Amino acid sequence: MDQKPERFLSLDVFRGMTICFMIIVNTPGSGATAFPPLDHAAWFGFTPTDLVFPSFLFAVGNAMSFSQKKFIGLSSGSVLFKIFKRAAIIFLLGYLMYWFPFVQHNASGWSLAPISNTRIFGVLQRIALCYLFASLIIYFISSKTTVIIISILLLVGYWVLLLIFGDHAAPYGMLTNAGTYLYKALLGDAHLYHGEGVAFDPEGILSTLPAIVNVICGYYAGKYIQEKGKGFETISKLMLYGFLFIFLALCWNMTFPIAKKLWTSPFVLLTVGIDLVWISALIYIVEIKNWNKANWTAFFTTVGKNPLPIYMFSELFVVILFMITVGGTSFYGWINKVFFQVIAPGAIGSLLFAICYMLVCWTVGKILDKNKIYIRV
Repeated sequence: MDQKPERFLSLDVFRGMTICFMIIVNTPGSGATAFPPLDHAAWFGFTPTDLVFPSFLFAVGNAMSFSQKKFIGLSSGSVLFKIFKRAAIIFLLGYLMYWFPFVQHNASGWSLAPISNTRIFGVLQRIALCYLFASLIIYFISSKTTVIIISILLLVGYWVLLLIFGDHAAPYGMLTNAGTYLYKALLGDAHLYHGEGVAFDPEGILSTLPAIVNVICGYYAGKYIQEKGKGFETISKLMLYGFLFIFLALCWNMTFPIAKKLWTSPFVLLTVGIDLVWISALIYIVEIKNWNKANWTAFFTTVGKNPLPIYMFSELFVVILFMITVGGTSFYGWINKVFFQVIAPGAIGSLLFAICYMLVCWTVGKILDKNKIYIRV
């Protein structure tokens, strides 16, 4: 991403806000149920938390609108190497993150954690694949109209695949949709996410198809902002498209329900629409009105400059907190029980822990930024 935040500060703030909110919703304090808006929709429906991951993909597209300029003058072979290399590294980091801490302890002692039970797909893996395919589509297809047609085909095609190959009685069910059937057939239950209590992966293979559109839309939004500048024409058109996408999503929802865990096509339209409105609001606040006298944007740009390492730290450090035991329980559970749930019982204590944990991760970002360390792949 362009490292001149004074040029498009709103895009950097958008990315930083997304990461901060992602950490908060991913690490709620134990001992109480989090506030409903800070949890994903059980299946159909939508909550603010459901916006986080697609906004991350949208931000990846924004960054691509800058990085694609580096491909000018390079041969196709060099460009392909760079794209595949970056996607492979991000995918591998995601896989290793799920395998961490790589060892396990049982009655016979320490041993290497079996790869056979490691989740293969996940958040970073989806980011890698969406970046890969979106980059290839945008680089090799110069016509914007053709890219739009491909995006429509991805959204409609995913819907058709679910209807044809899913259970005809319940094509959108958690265990009866075509994506789950495909994932289980190719990889087996052991490599799926089990956080729902059953073998089901919200970042599966088939549902990656519509997610590519989130990145493509982020790319064209970023490119449009660069070309048209920070004026009222820019934000009015972005808002217009945003509300149009939201309207289309709500209409499509009548026959194809909005569902983050299934990553349905109307879910893509809804999240892209909200992101466009959100970006427009930030451009107005930060770029046009310059409501940044207190330099509040610096908080978010600190995170936005190192999104990948900060996200990975947030995921790995929480694993360490669960591994450390205090009084027969994990440190994660202990600190919530003796501190956060004491000073603020219930959902408020859970939220306070999540905010404090996010601030720990922000501190890591601040240290990196202060030392001019920006880690990218």
